[in-house]
Amino acid sequence: MPYGSAHRSPGRAYRDSVANEELGRTLRRLRRLASLTQEALAERSGVSVDVIRHLEQGRKHSARLPTLHALANGLGVELTTLLGDPPAVASTGESDGPRFVAVRRAVMPALWKQEPEPKGSGFSLDGLRDQIAEGWTQYHSAEFDTVMKALPDLISDARGATASRDDDDRKDAFAALGKVLQLAGHVAVRMGKTDLALISLERAIDAAEQSNDPLLVPMIVNSTAWTYQRQGRLEDALSIALRAADDLMDAGRTDTADGLKVWGALTMSAATSAARSGHYERAAAMMQTAEKEAARVAKLPDGGDNRMVSVFSPSSVRIERVRLAVQYGHPQDALALAKGMRLSKDTPPSWRTWLLLDVARAHTDIGDAAGAVKTLESLRRVAPTWMQHHTLAVAIVRDLWTLPNHPPGLRPLAEFLGVGE
Repeated sequence: MPYGSAHRSPGRAYRDSVANEELGRTLRRLRRLASLTQEALAERSGVSVDVIRHLEQGRKHSARLPTLHALANGLGVELTTLLGDPPAVASTGESDGPRFVAVRRAVMPALWKQEPEPKGSGFSLDGLRDQIAEGWTQYHSAEFDTVMKALPDLISDARGATASRDDDDRKDAFAALGKVLQLAGHVAVRMGKTDLALISLERAIDAAEQSNDPLLVPMIVNSTAWTYQRQGRLEDALSIALRAADDLMDAGRTDTADGLKVWGALTMSAATSAARSGHYERAAAMMQTAEKEAARVAKLPDGGDNRMVSVFSPSSVRIERVRLAVQYGHPQDALALAKGMRLSKDTPPSWRTWLLLDVARAHTDIGDAAGAVKTLESLRRVAPTWMQHHTLAVAIVRDLWTLPNHPPGLRPLAEFLGVGE
């Protein structure tokens, strides 16, 4: 039975109406943030004014993927920004739960709060760094709740460590503080709190400038560029990423593996901003340069803890090239790039799952329903919980479910995601 028929269960019908209302509100908010009228968005996206109006008013059920894709491109955002963020990142405004309130207080201590006291003899800065590194590993595994629980104490410990009377220890502590505030900024973005994220990242840069790590400021700049992207500030994101990448190159920092990784992450971020601004060819050229440079990473002297450095390798660049290709209307290129790809051991789980989702979307875009189902079956095996609640995975299966002839394997996926009857 096609999804959306009169025989849906009341519970599912309720969830659908909520989802549709949320899509309309998100579309209206993003359009206004971009300072676009409905007519201007229609012209930029190629989607009729009537469809946009009906979506915003909640009078139209969720559109097909090509329509949503066109709207996202017209708005200059990722499709997932329009559909709603991935699982475990929903936010309800100022009335957030106590765990997130604790993160806020850690990032922005209350006025006139007493300055931190030096840590006692039982404190280990190496142990703190290990905990922060583990926090980044958990973040890349989408264990956001676990990271949020740990963040307040990590930030507090790092602040306390900066009160050390030993100059070297104090600089190391500021590096730890910068890295944990950067992590807090990433979590805030995932919670939809981009303004809080920017506050955390600005304070992270302040800490990084007092550290002895020359790569930490550009790493945090890259996080800031990503946050600007989430706010639709594409020119700002592109500008700061390119400047930081050029500064690294001019300073000769790309002669080490860690330095090259930071440069590469900034270059990929700049490419994403260029693509969302409509300059796909410029973005593709940046990514090709990045992929060529990524081949040098393994040949250069290794640095510190890989968990604390930017993600940049031939695998990550290829994954990002696939993502850009599918997002900006080149599904055949995306599939060609993904074909036969071998992922390196340091590829984070989050990147692996995104690759499968992007490949499934590319198959859908070219009308290869069987290929999309096969890829989604792989995604279900790799990350079932992540997939079950991911808005884009649900949207792809919903689109496939409307086809007159369902490919083998679609029904179990549809039932798993709550789409099929």
